[in-house]
Amino acid sequence: MYDQHTADVPPARPAHEPTTVERGSFCTARCACGWSGPARRSRDRARADADEHRTTA
Repeated sequence: MYDQHTADVPPARPAHEPTTVERGSFCTARCACGWSGPARRSRDRARADADEHRTTA
């Protein structure tokens, strides 16, 4: 009989594909892994936060 070893398989981690979310005059980068960047007035800076998270996570 086949014996499954579930402990040998690491749990799947969410992909790091952050997006930006606007709320009022602020923009925040968020990721499916639970990470979120600071609220920024500059959308470009929020996108830079997202790119930084994507490359370092």
